[in-house]
Amino acid sequence: MHYSKIIFNIILSATVFLPVQNIKAQNLDINLLESINPQHPNSFIWKTASSTTYPIAFGLPVGIWISGAANHNKKTEQQAYEIMSSALIAGIGAQSMKIVFNRPRPFEKYTTVYPYKIETDNSFPSGHTSVAFATATSIAIIYKKWYIVVPAYAWASGVGYSRLYLGEHYPSDVLAGAAVGAGSAVISHWISKKIFK
Repeated sequence: MHYSKIIFNIILSATVFLPVQNIKAQNLDINLLESINPQHPNSFIWKTASSTTYPIAFGLPVGIWISGAANHNKKTEQQAYEIMSSALIAGIGAQSMKIVFNRPRPFEKYTTVYPYKIETDNSFPSGHTSVAFATATSIAIIYKKWYIVVPAYAWASGVGYSRLYLGEHYPSDVLAGAAVGAGSAVISHWISKKIFK
């Protein structure tokens, strides 16, 4: 498997979702967001989904590492490092892209978008979605069992949807965040294989 080709394809795919000047594409982006984001975004389910992102992304690998250390299982410890590093790479990558692309949050441009709370950083890509998909993809790469992979991606998808429901991101931010997260997991896996031969 050529990870460089996979990474290139993920990055190429992500660029499809970059904020574009084409008015029709922008209209599709905002129209979809408006159809998902209610005037009073106060759902317990979607607020919870959004708020679980960082505790799960960073708490899960800590728990896995503790389990590995308690059982003197070096492979489990290494898997914990891989999951943790994928979330870190995704978080750093997303924040760097936010600075580069400097896209305002949708509620800053459109009065028809109702945010759950005012986020002060830029919009593109979604950091929550990036970290969630990095975690889910790392889990999928490591464990491969459908009964682990399906819930992991269901959670990550729920995080992505929650960012739309709560009025914090455009759909293109969330799609790009998912691509950044998946790419970060692939990079982390590649690094892990190099370090822990």
